[in-house]
Amino acid sequence: MGDAVAGHFGELIGVEIVDLGPDEAKARIAVADRHKQPYGVVHGGVFASLAETLSSAATYAAVRDEGLVALGQSNNATFLRPIREGHVHAVARPRQRGRSTWVWDVELSDDEGEACALVRMTIAVRPRR
Repeated sequence: MGDAVAGHFGELIGVEIVDLGPDEAKARIAVADRHKQPYGVVHGGVFASLAETLSSAATYAAVRDEGLVALGQSNNATFLRPIREGHVHAVARPRQRGRSTWVWDVELSDDEGEACALVRMTIAVRPRR
């Protein structure tokens, strides 16, 4: 499953895909200094990027055999609590699987399982060009 991010932005930020099922997808990032704001907490962009990488990869895994690609269309993140160390874990579940648009709810948590951010991702599904 590592090839879902290999050589791309997800690899750059350290995304580790754990599972890419059509009904649930999981990934995580090991927190490093490069992921933090100057105040020592994980930057909100890391949460949003992890959610988009995971939901795009899961959508693509489901539609690629039809000659389609998955592209982030909307990313709406709500931050609940900070993470300073350990991992950022993401679990994505689809809310809508349409012909041209998929919507995912992504919960991001810390190593203790505490919810740290909620992201609603909209993924555009388009023909490969």
